[in-house]
Amino acid sequence: MKYLDHLEEWIITFLIGAATLLIFVSVMHRYAAGVSIPGVQDWLIGLNLSWAQELCIIMFVWMAKFGAAYGVRTGIHVGVDVLINSLSGRTRAKFIVFGLLAGALFTGIVGTLGAHFVWENGAHYAIFSALGIAVKDMYPGPTTPDLEWPTWVVYSAIPLGSSLMCFRFLQVTASFIRTGELPHHDHGHVDGIEEDSVPVDVNPYSMDDDLHAHDLKYSKRHPEPKISDGSTADDQGERK
Repeated sequence: MKYLDHLEEWIITFLIGAATLLIFVSVMHRYAAGVSIPGVQDWLIGLNLSWAQELCIIMFVWMAKFGAAYGVRTGIHVGVDVLINSLSGRTRAKFIVFGLLAGALFTGIVGTLGAHFVWENGAHYAIFSALGIAVKDMYPGPTTPDLEWPTWVVYSAIPLGSSLMCFRFLQVTASFIRTGELPHHDHGHVDGIEEDSVPVDVNPYSMDDDLHAHDLKYSKRHPEPKISDGSTADDQGERK
């Protein structure tokens, strides 16, 4: 199962990188086509990038579906768990398992219904045609307006993403039953950046002058008044 550990990251990284590049090229093409450069302007106008917006929308839909599965695996989904966390250990664990299994059931149902919808929306026609099976009166399905892709290809994000999300719910449930821990995402951590551990007895926020942390030279600019014996007022207070 190790090849599935980072499946969502690979898909999301590819989609967001491709969408960013496509949007950049589309915007640059739009502005460059308005510049009067002999020969170049005619060539740019001849390039048809009207499909770019539609493709970006499709990629963002796929990113959302696989991003939801990533959220289950890493524990970044928002949850109202104040009441659950106030329960005792064994009761809390039962409610957590129930919630995880309910999530798996829901996403499993969505994935199953989505697969049936995709199949009836033209996937069966395409698969049978590719295998050389007689399609007879099967419905070929609609196509997208600009790209003219079969819509079942676009809608495949629903069964694929929901099925992966269901798998992640079951995976988290099994891990919680085995270890008693849920995935937790640290919003202050940035992947790829190693954080040095700070010693326990060291305060990383301490300053030379904690009362005036904004100015380390405060004591030099505002020295304590000297008393006759050479000590300061603070020294006298400590002696008392």
